[in-house]
Amino acid sequence: MTYRLFAGAAVLAIAAPVAAQPHDHADAAGTSHAGQPAPAPAANPPADHSKMNHGAPVQDADPATPPGHPVDHSAMDHSSMDHAGTDHSRMAHGPAEMDHDMGGEGSGTARLPRNETMNHGTMVPLGGDASLMLHGYLWPVYTNQSGPRGDDKFYVQSMAMATVTGSFAGGRYMARTMLSAEPAMRHDGYPNLFATGEVAYGEPLVDRQHPHDLVMELAGRIDLDVGEDTSAFLYGGPVGEPALGPSAFMHRASARYNPEAPITHHWFDSTHIVYGVITAGLAAPAWQVEASAFRGREPDEFRWNIETPKLDSWSVRASFSPSPAWLIQASYGQIEEPEAQHPGENEHRTTASAHFNNGSGLSAMAAFSAKDRVPGNTLTAWLGEVNWDIDRHHTLFGRVENVANDELFPDHSDPLHDQAFRVTKFQAGYAYRLPLGPVNLALGGTVSAFAKPDVLDSAYGSNPMGYTVFARFSFGD
Repeated sequence: MTYRLFAGAAVLAIAAPVAAQPHDHADAAGTSHAGQPAPAPAANPPADHSKMNHGAPVQDADPATPPGHPVDHSAMDHSSMDHAGTDHSRMAHGPAEMDHDMGGEGSGTARLPRNETMNHGTMVPLGGDASLMLHGYLWPVYTNQSGPRGDDKFYVQSMAMATVTGSFAGGRYMARTMLSAEPAMRHDGYPNLFATGEVAYGEPLVDRQHPHDLVMELAGRIDLDVGEDTSAFLYGGPVGEPALGPSAFMHRASARYNPEAPITHHWFDSTHIVYGVITAGLAAPAWQVEASAFRGREPDEFRWNIETPKLDSWSVRASFSPSPAWLIQASYGQIEEPEAQHPGENEHRTTASAHFNNGSGLSAMAAFSAKDRVPGNTLTAWLGEVNWDIDRHHTLFGRVENVANDELFPDHSDPLHDQAFRVTKFQAGYAYRLPLGPVNLALGGTVSAFAKPDVLDSAYGSNPMGYTVFARFSFGD
């Protein structure tokens, strides 16, 4: 009950400033038009590039220049601009794009800081204002996890995404599918010490991360304008993600080059693949409120198929972006029997997270989650992660997680069965990024260490460690 009250308070705390906040839309020169109707868009004449000086050094903006005056592009050095963070999928292709840009799209309907975009795919015009965005990656990884429960493995993660967008009758539509070849792995996935959740070969998965399903998303979205800079939306499909938790780990910049799933995955974003989801909400550039109905049971170990959709669970989420660099979300969900290894147990999940992206290579997230099993105990988790693109080639990243987990000893005859142990994982990594034409290559690796109770020494050793090396090939960023 305490966490349910916390969930309601957190969602209201975020939603309250949303309701009171005036619509504040800034034009390209930074002029704020709070509460004023947007002027009719002018025709778009072709840019006169003859007046641009691509070799002159960039000049600081003149503070004396009155707001609303045209920017002098003659002083801009476009040769030194880093366009790696530009999301070309959001460039104006018609009325469905920039004028209604909500910024910072994450997985499903989740939001990220407006400085951040989910990916930077390749655009293919489809005629009119419709377009197709293609994005994906192939990620060979070798991992070695030490200790009695450790293991090593070479495996390949993968994802391919296609998104069609366009406008209709004054609104906008989106249809998206994400596919993965990871079902070609063994059902038990790859070694990941202290990770738990789901099953393989009929047994609970412990110290391993399961592969993704072939179909990671098969869903669509419709947005209709209901006010200045405000739209109502409906999202759903046979495979999708409900309004619960932060954007999934593989879709946020703070975890972009980290090859391992968080050991807290089943506290924060395990619902990023559910079979059957409908979400309705209201969205504006600085806020979003939404509610979902979805199937609570997590995918089974047979990952090539689409399981029968069902709507037996629900969630609510509020997101607030006080500035382009920040996104805060709080969510609450009641999930019907999410895990096969806990039959008859439902889950009340509460999450809160704060995301930061400065728009020039530094992104971070801090998050908290509590899952209250009914019947059962309440288990909490904390997560912090950061990614720093130092320059065009070098990236440092890291993650710290702390979780109370009672699934480490699934054997009912084990004296430690069903006991909760609080474990902390420390992880640091480096990636060297190298563009290869339309493909981006990142070469790197990670090292991990753990803090745990001494009673776990017999199972894990006194000082378990882990490391990975990887080569990430991505089409788009």
